[in-house]
Amino acid sequence: MHKQNRVTHFSTLISTPARGTLYGNRGCLHDERGQIRRQFLGLRWIICLLEFRGRTHPNMKPGRYTGLFFLDEATALAAGHRPCAECQRARFNLFRETWAIANPDFTASYRPLAPVIDAVLHSERINSPQYCNSIEELPDGTFVSDNELDAYLVLGKQMLLWTPDGYKHPKQRQINFPARILTPASVVRTLEAGYPTTIHPSAGITARGR
Repeated sequence: MHKQNRVTHFSTLISTPARGTLYGNRGCLHDERGQIRRQFLGLRWIICLLEFRGRTHPNMKPGRYTGLFFLDEATALAAGHRPCAECQRARFNLFRETWAIANPDFTASYRPLAPVIDAVLHSERINSPQYCNSIEELPDGTFVSDNELDAYLVLGKQMLLWTPDGYKHPKQRQINFPARILTPASVVRTLEAGYPTTIHPSAGITARGR
């Protein structure tokens, strides 16, 4: 049986045989039997590399953090995670510098500390959702949903359907507006400001912001 440690765009955890391209965690979420008992523990939700300095990842060991997997960075950002300051230091610096430019109401620092970003992301995860009336107003890399079941990646003025294995190009799909924006508001602004989120190859191209 596959473990329940794959993160979706809705921030939920599912069990799937599909492999992820990124790793991460949000604290210890499982019990001594490896069953998920909580959605998070603490405000530090990070995105890590699958491999870093030869380290091995804990596989739901009792008392250790729960290792999570993401299809890609766009999915992880939509779920409310941000790049790790250790294994993705350059990526983290780029993210927080762009985040600071895009969110001046939250920080006056050129490189805000991780806890500052984490606190804002947590507030956005638990507060009222944001909606849009058109994907034209959203930057590439943003996720939207109109039914709380399917989610679509905005990319090149198109919408790509997310699946655990990758993105699908639906032949016909009219999304109903207003649609919920899954990606946290401060991250949407960061994408708008030019943060180049990475996207799974199945999408066909890489988002570069606007």
